Amino acid sequence: MDDPIHDERLTTAGLFFETHAGLAAALEREFAHDVPGVSIHAFEVLLRLARSPGQRLRMSDLAAQVAMSPSGLTRAVDRLEAAGLVERASCPSDRRGSFAVLTDAGRELVDRAIPVHLEHLDDCFTGLLDADELRRFTATLRKLRDHVNPTAAQVTDSPSTV
Repeated sequence: MDDPIHDERLTTAGLFFETHAGLAAALEREFAHDVPGVSIHAFEVLLRLARSPGQRLRMSDLAAQVAMSPSGLTRAVDRLEAAGLVERASCPSDRRGSFAVLTDAGRELVDRAIPVHLEHLDDCFTGLLDADELRRFTATLRKLRDHVNPTAAQVTDSPSTV
């Protein structure tokens, strides 16, 4: 290609970022409407905990998975803890580390919100793809995530032993 301004890689990256921004805005808007009082970001924290062994994750692992800075996650967990949805537990193998643990109230909120969230995902994301497209797209996203954010796929200190 003679003119790099028209490189297909720029188009692909641009489409990816535009899609992410649009999807995030749509999900945030729909979630706020249908699940008042809980932000989509707070729900993402609760959902990650609900899908983890023992419904707990080290704070550092959780931060990597939800793409928050450690201080941003600390503030989010503080708010969730004040609402009774999450609690902190010490890490026996690292006195400086701690776990975020989903409470029963947090699990009840996740259970109530999941059907609504799945409907939103179907409406503006996964429902637009057939089963094979979705499988391939998920595999591609996992490959990209593992390359650019490998810590998001790692979980330290198996919670089942804690």
